[in-house]
Amino acid sequence: MAAIYKRELKSYFQCMTGYVFIAFLVLFVGIYFMAYNLMSGYPYFSYTLSGMVTIVMIGIPVLTMRSFADDRKTKTDQLLLTAPVSVPKMVLAKYLSMVTVFAVPVLISCLCPLIIKMNGTAYLKADYASILAFFLLGCVYIAIGMFISSTTESQIIAAVGTFGVILLLLLWPSLVNFLPTSASGSLVGFLLLWTLCVVILHRVTSHNLLAIVLEAAGVVALVGAYVAKKSMFDRAFVTLVEKIAVTDVFQNFASNYIFDAGGLIYYVSIIFLLVFLTVQSVEKRRWS
Repeated sequence: MAAIYKRELKSYFQCMTGYVFIAFLVLFVGIYFMAYNLMSGYPYFSYTLSGMVTIVMIGIPVLTMRSFADDRKTKTDQLLLTAPVSVPKMVLAKYLSMVTVFAVPVLISCLCPLIIKMNGTAYLKADYASILAFFLLGCVYIAIGMFISSTTESQIIAAVGTFGVILLLLLWPSLVNFLPTSASGSLVGFLLLWTLCVVILHRVTSHNLLAIVLEAAGVVALVGAYVAKKSMFDRAFVTLVEKIAVTDVFQNFASNYIFDAGGLIYYVSIIFLLVFLTVQSVEKRRWS
């Protein structure tokens, strides 16, 4: 695992991707930091981090697009799959190498609250808690990009797909307002969500019978619950999707100055889920 981690980490700097990614993020951290904290006098570094959430949406797809797609295209993934390392360790090594690259600009940004402190009032606890939340949010985005890269041979498709998913997550709190709140609308929403989950599972496992059984069981269960107690579905779908907005956790740190421990656990849970799905996707490739 350590050998694969070193190989992947080294590759990001041999092809300049790592240098460009780090320089890109540090540049915009500096721009936002100067505009918000130094020029405008805001004492919280979280203002800068809030602006960086949009910039990360552009940088992360560039970092993750080649993680598996390039190996699949060049067929070098066969060497990894036949190496004396388990697939989970191989996936984890690749993931940790990308997290390490992302950690460099995050660590550099840790100097900014100290600069604020040297020039006036600073709130170090709130700022460093916000940096932690920002780092874990970036780790979630990296896990998303890695999973998408594992499903395709095209780096462009992986990058565009990752960008689209991250953009959707950023816009999610606003998009929720357009969802239906009626019981029938909630039923349709749950059916579509369940179908999406089954499609992802089928994409990862290629198990047709399992997908059909799960889809049928889900439809029967949801329709049965709707017929038995229709009132239970009022606003149920909207309430559910509101809770999966990943950016809300970061905003609790950056805007509300609340240390959301449950939100951090939520981020870690998403990361574990996406790493698991990536492992299954690679395993599928191994036996296909």
